[in-house]
Amino acid sequence: MELTISLEDVCRIVLRAREYDAQVPAVDPDDSSNMADDKAVDVLEDSSNTSVEEELRSMIEDLNDDEQVELYTLMLIGAGDYDPAEWDEALATVTDEIPDIPDALMRTPMLASLLETGLAAFGLDCDGMGTAG
Repeated sequence: MELTISLEDVCRIVLRAREYDAQVPAVDPDDSSNMADDKAVDVLEDSSNTSVEEELRSMIEDLNDDEQVELYTLMLIGAGDYDPAEWDEALATVTDEIPDIPDALMRTPMLASLLETGLAAFGLDCDGMGTAG
């Protein structure tokens, strides 16, 4: 298996997906406590940082069609839906059955973890890739 999508691109998406996965719905949008009192948990509320969602979606949408298919396929392998030996079959299924890959990926819980597990299935990882920027 040789990826069209660069490992660097996958790892940047993993970093943003990790941030996106960490956000939680705003519990108290009118909270007037200070950061010391609430242990700064407000920063995890999605209403305070929609730019992470927008940036992640943009990163995925900027990939060409083949790269999007590979990214989704890595996620499926990470989820255990396919074995790494079934890469070609999984690619064909994604190509035929997933019309809006960016939207489907954005709705995937734990996307970062699934992508990392998919990479690990092929002996790849994001160690030493630095930070997104």
